[in-house]
Parts: sequence; structure tokens; C-alpha cells
Amino acid sequence: MAATCLPLRHPGFTLKHLDFSTLALKPALLENLASLGYQSMTPIQAQSLPPILAGKDVIAQGKTGSGKTAAFGLGLLERLEVKKFRIQTLVLCPTRELADQVATEIRKLARAIHNIKVLTLCGGMPFGPQVGSLEHGAHIIVGTPGRVDDHLQRGTLSLEHLNTLVLDEADRMLDMGFSEVIDGIISQTPATRQTLMFSATFPAEIEAIARRVMHSPERIQVASSHSGQSINQHFYPVADDKERRQAVELLLQQFRPASAVVFCNTKRETQQLAETLTAKGFSALALHGDLEQKERDQAMVRFANKSATVLVATDVAARGLDVEALDLVINFHLAFEPEVHVHRIGRTGRAGNQGVACTLFSPKEGHRLMALEDTLDISVEETPLPDAALLKDAPYEAAMVTVQIDGGKRQKLRAGDIVGALTRDQALAGNDIGKIQIFDDWAFVAVQKADAKKALKQLAKSIKGKSFRARLLN
Repeated sequence: MAATCLPLRHPGFTLKHLDFSTLALKPALLENLASLGYQSMTPIQAQSLPPILAGKDVIAQGKTGSGKTAAFGLGLLERLEVKKFRIQTLVLCPTRELADQVATEIRKLARAIHNIKVLTLCGGMPFGPQVGSLEHGAHIIVGTPGRVDDHLQRGTLSLEHLNTLVLDEADRMLDMGFSEVIDGIISQTPATRQTLMFSATFPAEIEAIARRVMHSPERIQVASSHSGQSINQHFYPVADDKERRQAVELLLQQFRPASAVVFCNTKRETQQLAETLTAKGFSALALHGDLEQKERDQAMVRFANKSATVLVATDVAARGLDVEALDLVINFHLAFEPEVHVHRIGRTGRAGNQGVACTLFSPKEGHRLMALEDTLDISVEETPLPDAALLKDAPYEAAMVTVQIDGGKRQKLRAGDIVGALTRDQALAGNDIGKIQIFDDWAFVAVQKADAKKALKQLAKSIKGKSFRARLLN
């Protein structure tokens, strides 16, 4: 069951093969893709969709932003039999944030096909309502390994009719210690299923799990979706951690990004650096595995809607982070593996935008720097840190603030209702309102900082004729 390596481009591979119409997809799926603005396939879609649609097992290198969700999403939707109202597909993701993102994308891809039900099963959410939803049935389950395993153990979930299993960001799930749990889940699926595995890196553990659970899989490896020209890399030597912390401040003051992620190797570093930056006056948040789910949700929301400018995160916690324009990435320490470094900096410089990646390193990290040079085939040139005089400048602030509303999907609250309440009597203009995100029992809306009090006053009156509590997130 060894994997078959495919070249980056098959013989005869031409640009016309990037058109979705060349695939054997249902007309409804193709029409919906056109309505969603999907004009052509990304490299990972062009190379993985043909074997996926042919029913083969596939291992694909898929980084965030590569289009991998649409690749496996279209494959499982093409195979889905809507009239058979039973669980036919399971997608496992490492984090709740990524699971929510994947479920949303699948629903968009499926909107032209009626009566498809996609259900998310993730930790950090009440168990009871999930049981009720499962009793009503579903076609597709998207969830985290721990919660899916809980349902299987309690007998509230059955995978006996499953025909497609997707392991999304498999390397991170293994990093998080889910190997045995995943094996347990797979043991309760039919042996004749199709298995699709997407991973940003291919460590030995991925090869091992592929040998155990896949049948003659095809491996898809594509070039990075980010060109070297779209990301300016800078490497700054530092003597110790005190100089590292000061270096982060200097780089933030120099580049003044609207959105920046600082990657740390440990949860402790992440929390300490976020607290240091906050004390210095920066709008900084921490994101790591020791946070409560509510704290994680709020951090992700505030960073995505521009009411916080700096997110200090571990690699695992940042999975599923979906920010359209990330101006700056800072590596507080060099990543343990070169592939992780590539994944980190690949979050900036997307969609034709110019990105900046700054990496701090000390003499003790010389071996990691050499490994990075070998992997990327580059010669690292040291860049001097910005002038320390920048530390005298006042830290720049986020332009937006976030208002939390204690009402969400269960209360039938919609984005239009929130906009209507804020713009009632011309209190706020539409341009003053930022991103709106609605969860099951609460909603978040970003507004200009100068309009915060006015927004709270408007929301306190009523939303859609109902009273909801609203407060600022600090």
C-alpha cells in the first residue's frame, strides 16, 4: 500500500486543464462554482480532483490557502447520494475553528443541491444539542477527533454507512496527540471507504498512518502557492530573549501592520509575550491550547475583524486562522522544522499582496538556520534591527473595537438585523461597521473605535424588536 508519487505536472498538463468544466462534476456543482466566482482550479485542485473523482485514496500536500477544502469538498459532494439520509462522509479537523471554516465552505459548495445536511461535532460546545442534531440525521459530519470519538463511544454516532473519510491537516492532528483516537475512529468505519488525507508536511508519522489506513494512495505534491517575490524575508540576530522581546516591539513599530501574527514555539512563550506587548500599549492577544474555548473564539474574532492588531500564537492554535490580508509574520524563535517555517510565512503575501516575514534567531539556533537554508535553497543574510529610538514612539492602536451581543443563530439573529439596529436613525453609517460573525448563542460586530458608545446605545434599544445584552470586548 505504498504511496504513488505524482509529478508536479502530468505529461500534457496545460492551462485548459485548470478549468473546472473539464471535470466530471454534476452540472449543479459546476453552475454553483461559477456563481461563487471559482474561475479556475488551484494547483492542488487540478492535481487531486481527478483521482478523487475516480474514487482513489489520495494523500495531498495542502497548506492553508491552497484551495484544499474545495478539492475534497467537491469530491465528497459528487459522490454524495442526497436521497439516502445517512452519514456518508466524515471530515476530521484538528481544531474547532478549522472545522467551522470547512463546514462553511462545504455548505457554500453544496448550496445548489437541495436538502444536504452538514453537521459539526466539536469540543467546547454542549454535548446534548449535538445528540439531538444527530438524531435528526445528517449527510456530512465535520468535527474534531476528541468529540467525534466521544459520540462514537456513547453510541450517539454511527459510521456504518460511511463512504468517504477526510483527514484535514493530518500532521497537526498527530502533533496534538490524536493518533490513537484517529485509529479508533477509523476502526469503526467500513473497510471499503475512500480515504483522503491533506497535510502541510509529510513526517514519518503521516507515512505510517497512510500505510495502516489507505489503499494504494496517490500522493499529490504541489509547489507553494506563494512566490518568493510576494514575501520579503528578513533575518535578525538577537543575543537573548530580552532582546527578542524588544525586537518584536521594534519591528511592530517599524512596519506598523494592521494585522500581524507572532509565532512562538511554546504556550508559555506565547502568553508571556502577549502580556508584555499589551503592557507596552500594543493591541495584542494570545492564542494557544491552554485557553478556554470562549477565550479562543473571542481572540480569533477580534483579530479577524481588525479590533486587535497583533496575535501571538503557537503553530497548532493558529491552524484554521483565516485572515484575508496579513501584513506581517514574526518568528519569535526559529521553528523546529523548516516545513513549519514555510507554513508560517506562507500566511502573508497572499492574493498578489506583498507580505513581510521577520525571523529572530540566536547563535544557539545555528543548526536550525542551516537546515532552513538547505530546505529553501537560500543564503540567509543578517538584517540589523530597527533603531531603538522607535521604542519612544507611542504604540499604534487598532482602528476597530468588538461588541459582543448575547444572541445568535438560535435566537434567529442575522447580520442584517445587527446592521439595521446600528444604522437606525442614521446613528452609524454602513462604512462604520466592520465584520459581523454570528455563532449559536452570541454574535460579534466590529465598529470604529470612535463609535463604540454610540453602537452600544443603539444595540441596547432593540435588535429586530427584541432586547439583547451588548458589551465591549476588552
